[in-house]
Amino acid sequence: MLMFQQLPCVYLHREPVGFRKSINGLAIMVEQQLSLQATDASVFVFCNNT
Repeated sequence: MLMFQQLPCVYLHREPVGFRKSINGLAIMVEQQLSLQATDASVFVFCNNT
């Protein structure tokens, strides 16, 4: 369970993605498609395509 001092921004990637991309592939998607930094204190939510 994560405990936050203040609530982080939560971003939802609405299109399904293949989780075989692993963490590195998902981080690249955040930076290229969402134009956000994957290393900031935000939370990114993805849905699996299968």
